[in-house]
This record gives sequence, C-alpha cells and structure tokens, in this order.
Amino acid sequence: MAHITVVPVMLILTFFQCETLFSSSLTSGQQYVVDALGLQNILWVTKNESRIILSWNNNLTKEETEKYTVKYILSYKFFNTTHERKERLQKKKKIIRLELHSGFNAKVKTQLFAKETEDVIKESGWTEFTYEAPPVYIQNLSCIIYNISFFNCTWHIKSEAPEDVQIFFSYKHVGKDFECQQYIKNARKKNIGCHMKEIYFLPSKKINLNITIRDVKNNSRRLSYYKAFTPQTIEKLNPPVNVSVSLENRSIKIHWKPPPTIGSASNKCFLYQVKITDRKIVDVTAEKYEYPFHKPANKCAAQVRVKKEICIRNKIWSEWSEPVFIYDEKTVDIMLLSLTLFCLLIFLGGLLICACRRYRCLEVLTMPVPHPSDNIKTWLAADETHHQKQLSITMEMHSEVIMGISEENADENVQRQKCLKESGLEDL
Repeated sequence: MAHITVVPVMLILTFFQCETLFSSSLTSGQQYVVDALGLQNILWVTKNESRIILSWNNNLTKEETEKYTVKYILSYKFFNTTHERKERLQKKKKIIRLELHSGFNAKVKTQLFAKETEDVIKESGWTEFTYEAPPVYIQNLSCIIYNISFFNCTWHIKSEAPEDVQIFFSYKHVGKDFECQQYIKNARKKNIGCHMKEIYFLPSKKINLNITIRDVKNNSRRLSYYKAFTPQTIEKLNPPVNVSVSLENRSIKIHWKPPPTIGSASNKCFLYQVKITDRKIVDVTAEKYEYPFHKPANKCAAQVRVKKEICIRNKIWSEWSEPVFIYDEKTVDIMLLSLTLFCLLIFLGGLLICACRRYRCLEVLTMPVPHPSDNIKTWLAADETHHQKQLSITMEMHSEVIMGISEENADENVQRQKCLKESGLEDL
C-alpha cells in the first residue's frame, strides 16, 4: 500500500486591489468594466512514493465557475536549478516527480476567461509554496541502453551519506518490475551502478527507475528515489554499418547504412557526423556524403558516427566507425591491378588443379615404380657376377705386370754393381 504523507497547509492569501480594470471586447469593440473581485488560492502537497501531488483550491463561487472559463498558471523550480517550468492547467492539481531533487519552489494563480472571447477577465496574485524533500544521498545518475538489449546505470554516492547504508536498484517497464542483475561496486563495496543484459524495451513506454537506500544493520528502507526515462533518449547507437568510400574524378563519395535501433529506423530520425583526415567534422542527415578532393594525400581515413536527433532528441553519439582509407587514383590503379593479377593467379591455379584431377595427371606423376621380375633379377645377378670375374682377372694381370717390372729393375741393379766392381770405382 502506498505511503501517503499530507503536509500541513501553507496558506498565503493574495487579494486583488480594489480597482477597476478595463478590457476591450473583441466582438463588439465596446469597452466594459470588469469587476475586480478578490481571488485567493490554497496550496498543499501529498507525497505518494515516487511523486509529489501539488493541489490547490480557490474561493470562486459556483456562478463564477459557470460564467467564466477557469484556468490556472503553475510555475515551479527545483532546488539548485535555474530552469523554471510554467504550465497552464484546468485541473487543480499537478503531479511533480522529484527524481533526485531535494525539493522545489512552486507558485500558482487563477485566471478567469470570458467564454465568448477568451479574454482574461480577472486573475489572482501568486500563491507560493516550498517543499523540502528528505536528504538525497546519490548524484550524477546516468543510464544508457546499448547493443539493443544492454542496460547500464551508474551513480555517485555523496560524502554525507551514512556509512551503514547500501543502495539497491530496480526499474519498472510495461507494468513489470525488474531487479538489478549485476551490481557495480566501489572500493568500499557500495553499489555504484547496475549492469543488465538481454533486456528489451518498448520505445514509447517509459522506464521508471527506483533507487532504494537501505539501512544494512537494521535491514530497513530509509529512502527511495525515482526517475523516468524514455528508452530512445538514452540509447547509444552502434556506429553506422557498411561504410564504403570511392574516389571518382577527384571527388570523395562516402556511403553507409544506419545501425539497428530499439525505436524508429526511419532515415529522417538520424543525424550523422563525418570525419575525414585533415578536414573539419561535418553534420549530415543523408546516408551519403560527397565533396571535391583537389589535392589528395597518398592516404587518408574517413569515419562516421550517428545519433537520433530529429524524431526524438538524444544527446548520446555512437562511437566512430572503423576508419575506411582513401587512396590517390594512381595508388588505387596499382592496387586494382595487383588485385586483378592476384585473382587471375588464383583462378589459373584452381583451373590447373581441376585439370589435373580431371585427367589424373597427379596419379601419373606420383605412380610408384614397379618391382623387377625374377628373370630380370637373375640377369642382373649373372651380369654382376661376370663383371666381378672380369675385374679379378684384370687385377691379377696388373699385379703380374708390376711384379715383372720389379724383377727387371732388380737385374739392372745387379749388373750395374758388377760393372762398378770391374772398373775399380766401387771404393769411390
């Protein structure tokens, strides 16, 4: 059951000064006197979990409400902000979601309009009200959806937060509650973020976050903070896909396709940025970009990133795509020629392999040599035996010749000795 707290009424009465106001009739052009009756408003708030219901009342009579069109101007501003929000309402209440704000200043006034002309007949002064919320222990809450089904939220814990508290995260979407799958912790083991995967969102349905502060010692809830997001406003898209580049007639042409998204994929929803080496980043709404390139370097790179801007406002840019390199025309021609030759070689090699398989060329080349028959073996053995015999005979004859020569040399030496003796020269 929702916890409801009614704040005591804070009444500031503001009366019109008793003076006569003049207005011009749009229908007849005739001036008439507007009765300056005093109007007063009463303001109070009702706190109901994630919202503050700001209500008010006035002292209009039944006849006045039937005679005039009654409208209210509400103006409120959260603490520590400069943006003041103004609304014109016909109901006597306004639901204000505090989110992570510590309170707000509000003021309201009543206006009566003529039903025929919609002219302002009279209005009250401002009735002001200040609401101070319980202390807020977290700040810088940031959530992001990426890769279609991944959801991350992170926050910082203020230094004044009690030491014995822990922070828990959940959210509600399409009437279902989801608890955090995996917490991100700091050095003190305090939860400072939540990571979830395989989560799918309906782009038109809000995500209502619930961050609960619990007392760890007593296991009791202290505070709850609430914040709502539209899924498409916190989606971080992937980089554009199928990025291609061509250089034609000294003009660079870059083409790409948008990435997948959880919301509308209409071409009108995306805003792109193109980054080229030594060039300024340019915004593009189409899926292509072209510009003259008079003095190209040998090589430069082109990258593209994207976000949703037109159909829904999103401040989160995707990462840059992988660089696609742009070459000079001469370099491109050489690369094309090399690529053509490489492809031709692959084609011819494949054709040669197919031909070899078709005509069994490899089988002929790799066919094993058959073993010789028994007759061939016998003939080879006989021939080898004959060759060995011839070799033995030749060696014997050679030995005999050498021995003969040695004997002749010995005889010559003996005869020489005899001659020396006879001539008496031996003693010399």
